[in-house]
Amino acid sequence: MSVRRTERAPEVFSEEAFEEMLMEAAPPTAVSRNLRPSKQQIVPKIPEAVDDFLRNVLQRVGLGRTMISFQEEWYGSAQKLMTQTLWRAGVLLVPDALTHRQLIQAQLDTVHRDTDLLRQEVLHAGERLLRTQRERDFYRLQYQRVAEHKSRLMEDVHQLKKHLQSYRPALRGLEDTIQEALRKKILLSLKKDRVQNSKALNQQDSQIKKERSIKSGGTGPQDTEAPHSEDTGVPTCSRGPETEHETMETPLSLSYSIRAHKLPISCIHLHPRKLIVASASDDCSWRLWLLQAHGEKIRSLNCKWRAKNCKLCLKLTKDLKPPLKLPQQFRNFVFVPTHVGQMVLTGEGHSDWLSGCSFHPDGGKLATTSGDSTVRLWDFSCGGSCVLTLSHSRPTWGCCFHSCGHFLASCYADGTARLWDLSSQRCTLTLRRHTASVNSVCFLPFSDLLLTCSADKTLALWDARLGVCTAIFQGHQHPCNHSTCSMAGHTVASCDSYGIINLWDIRKPAVSMATVDAGPRAANQVAFSPSGRTLAVACSDGLVRVVEVDSLVSSSLPGHRDSVQSVAFDHRGGAVLSAGSDGLINVWA
Repeated sequence: MSVRRTERAPEVFSEEAFEEMLMEAAPPTAVSRNLRPSKQQIVPKIPEAVDDFLRNVLQRVGLGRTMISFQEEWYGSAQKLMTQTLWRAGVLLVPDALTHRQLIQAQLDTVHRDTDLLRQEVLHAGERLLRTQRERDFYRLQYQRVAEHKSRLMEDVHQLKKHLQSYRPALRGLEDTIQEALRKKILLSLKKDRVQNSKALNQQDSQIKKERSIKSGGTGPQDTEAPHSEDTGVPTCSRGPETEHETMETPLSLSYSIRAHKLPISCIHLHPRKLIVASASDDCSWRLWLLQAHGEKIRSLNCKWRAKNCKLCLKLTKDLKPPLKLPQQFRNFVFVPTHVGQMVLTGEGHSDWLSGCSFHPDGGKLATTSGDSTVRLWDFSCGGSCVLTLSHSRPTWGCCFHSCGHFLASCYADGTARLWDLSSQRCTLTLRRHTASVNSVCFLPFSDLLLTCSADKTLALWDARLGVCTAIFQGHQHPCNHSTCSMAGHTVASCDSYGIINLWDIRKPAVSMATVDAGPRAANQVAFSPSGRTLAVACSDGLVRVVEVDSLVSSSLPGHRDSVQSVAFDHRGGAVLSAGSDGLINVWA
């Protein structure tokens, strides 16, 4: 056995050497119990058993320096070599007690550090918890105070509501009194206007009689001063003397048509004095057209230079022959004939479709409304150029001049109507009552009353001086498209989107006095004749309906290929003008 040990001493600890060394170091009882232990039982304990065996042998012999050298080599290169050998042999290295103790000590230190950190975090968390509890108590007290304050306010509100309920009967009585006073005031103003107009007519008659008596050599009554209106800037009669109105004894027929626009025409309006009609179209332009006069020859002035591409209507007369004595500013114009239905003037400037147009009372200007949310004023003396632009945030549906010409009313899609002062170029009044789009607006003849109709199925009458609503007309079941008033100022006509036409007495706005059904298609516009005895209706079924106001008998005028958008009577009431989506202007006489 000693020979084998001497021969294998230079070798690195092999498996057989480990087994022999263990056999020698083990007690006899252990050897007798297990003479041939398996490799799986011995290999995990080999490193520790050899290490302890060598230390014990060296300590018994007394080789201290050898043991120290052994330990240094064992924990140095020898252990590395043994570790590599054991790894190559597939044996796992079991750490010794010292190494295991160091590892456990390192883990314990880590646990102590973590414990200290956790202790500090717990302390901070406790402080935050205390602070949170204090804040909770503070906010709880605040909430209790707010709840008490809210309960007190609710009690006050209930008391105020009860107090208000006690005042409601008195408020209703005051409102009824105000409405009654406004109605009486309107009636008095209407009577006053009629008296002033009758006085003006009587004065004109007396003047005519005086002139006739002077011509005949007699003496007539003395001149009296003409009464003046109390309304600022509103003349007693802006149209001049009354003209005789023709009655429609024979049925109307299509006289002639004018191809005015390629796109639909939304509105037409007749010149207050001349046979010129203005048309507004979806092509963003407006145009002026000459109409046929009763056997008269119409002449115009064409600009020789065509600097502004304009044509100015000079005069309507029965026999007009050149040469003419023209003023200095017209020396560069050439006199040429003009045919009926010829375009006199056109204007472009809107960026979207046109919805309406209206002549100034003096006939020298034209106001147009458009979907671009603007109202523009065009001056014919400047070649039809735009001299004023009134802007808004929503599309504009229509406009109308006051009889004095200093104010312009317009209606908008936001449910408001506005009154503009043309001298200061600003909005002086905004009328708010309708809950939907205001589709039309018009002044009552020779008064400060303003009539509006809306898609909320109602009509409203306003006092333009006070800015208050004096009457509400309720009766339509569908959105109202247009409303107008007769020349006498007593009768109002309105139409809706289902073709229902209501006639109202302005003195009794509660209930309509007559209803005409022109449906089922929509009625787009209505217009009274100058006498007020006939009503023209523009219908979406391509027909123009003429209604006798007294008998409510209606007749139809077919001639448009598409819906009719606008109608108007001529100055004498003997002809009807209509325009529609087919771009035509038809004249019925």
